[in-house]
Amino acid sequence: MSTSAQTDRFVHEQLPPLAQWPELLYGTPELQALQQTPQLNLVHELLDRAEEKGFSDRPLLRSPTRTLSYAQTRAQVDRMAQVLQQDFGLVPGNRVLLRGGNSIAMALAWLAVVKCGLIAVATMPLLRAKELGEIIAKAQPALALCDAKLLEELQLAQVQQPVLKTIVPFQDDANPASLESLAAQKTGLTSACATAGDDIALLVFTSGTTGKPKAAVSTHLDVLAACETWPRHVLKARADDIVMGSPPLAFSFGLGGLLIFPMWAGASVYFPDIPYTPQAMAQLIFDTGATICYTAPTFYRQLAACMQEQAEQRGEASKLRLCVSAGEGLPDATRQLWKQATGIELLDGIGATEMFHIFVSSPPDAVRRGAIGRVVPGYVAKVVDPAGKELPRGSVGRLAVKGPTGCRYMGDARQTDYVQDGWNYPGDAFLQDKDGYFFYQSRADDMIITAGYNVGAPEVEDALLRHPAVAECGVIGRPDEARGMIVKAFCVLKPGLHGDAALVHELQDHVKASIAPFKYPREIEFVDALPRTETGKLQRFRLKQL
Repeated sequence: MSTSAQTDRFVHEQLPPLAQWPELLYGTPELQALQQTPQLNLVHELLDRAEEKGFSDRPLLRSPTRTLSYAQTRAQVDRMAQVLQQDFGLVPGNRVLLRGGNSIAMALAWLAVVKCGLIAVATMPLLRAKELGEIIAKAQPALALCDAKLLEELQLAQVQQPVLKTIVPFQDDANPASLESLAAQKTGLTSACATAGDDIALLVFTSGTTGKPKAAVSTHLDVLAACETWPRHVLKARADDIVMGSPPLAFSFGLGGLLIFPMWAGASVYFPDIPYTPQAMAQLIFDTGATICYTAPTFYRQLAACMQEQAEQRGEASKLRLCVSAGEGLPDATRQLWKQATGIELLDGIGATEMFHIFVSSPPDAVRRGAIGRVVPGYVAKVVDPAGKELPRGSVGRLAVKGPTGCRYMGDARQTDYVQDGWNYPGDAFLQDKDGYFFYQSRADDMIITAGYNVGAPEVEDALLRHPAVAECGVIGRPDEARGMIVKAFCVLKPGLHGDAALVHELQDHVKASIAPFKYPREIEFVDALPRTETGKLQRFRLKQL
């Protein structure tokens, strides 16, 4: 690997010691070629090289008000890069905080930051000042780029964290100091920073399903290596695809699915100007001719009926051909509901912020019911006991993974929880069958042990979701003196229904008839909503706090 271009070494110096790193594997020809490239800048590879790949005039970024081709996107990104370098004097390795929803403006700003060799620190739009302050304190950004509608909370955080000296809105026609206004004064193309593959491209703060977020580091090589695994071997997007979805660009699932992987394939991405609801997403899928959709299982469940309504009203099916589910476990009930509504087999996958994207998944034509899929080419995975010894097929244990990406936390003692003996432990309990298919059981720390029996919360949730009264549910283990734990369910009912003792018994009997009777929820509590992260993940730790 060539010499680092990042003169600001703040993040590099807080990487864990090499002895705590995962073993990184580059086992395919594509990955080996990437590893051996002297300089590697992912925006150069994905955007600057679009012309030689024949993508230059193809659309890349779409919205209701504008569409930018690959060439137009590069021109705008280059002008923004000049602003960051010339007007603000940023140098490679400086961190830049980005705050915004999914939009063309957010995508352009992110690409400009990384092209300059700066480190992108994208944040979820719903974070408040306290949470933003914690990120600023840890990442020490030199500059923040922000959607003008989201400035207030960031400015409040800035008061508490004056290390953030400058906040610049993405675009604001009335503000000559906005990023797009300043960029309009620049001309000419800009060369990408000659970063090394192991220079850092982004920090992603984990979405907090387990409590205090951690800063996961991804290099330029990590992100490009991720393009050569799941997108190449499983997704297989095409240049004529139109991609849309709900995961935020601040979340690695959204960044990969809604920006990086479409660019790698020469495809385009549609960003709406309204928040996604199931009704709005269904209409836009038909209106835009979207062919690939990304969202979480909960949203697919809500979206299914809306897709049926649109198809019936229009007298035709949508153009969707691939629908990707990730972010949390996909209940088989949701998979079958979506297939009944659209005729499309959901493409399931499990990935991790720490490893950038998906590493266990199978294409729709190789689905095994109830399974997430097999290990993605480029990775290896196994199910192990508490000592790290591989278990016989059919046993439940911890998932361990290696590949071309792996966990490196910035300045966090929890590195040794995630990486052990070179293996990444994402914290999930799995079973692997004789054919190599992985079946998700639960988060490793969410396995419910009741009266000596192991019960995976997702299996109980899937059974409950098959009852016509249940819209959403979350299952946890509640401490119990007699059994150690009991299975407890929190259920959100469909509109117009009310929970009572009779419905509790009905749901319990339904679960007993669906799966092993010892797995039924001995307690059921009806709630109006479940605690979720901004990316849609169920926060079981908050259910446990209840």
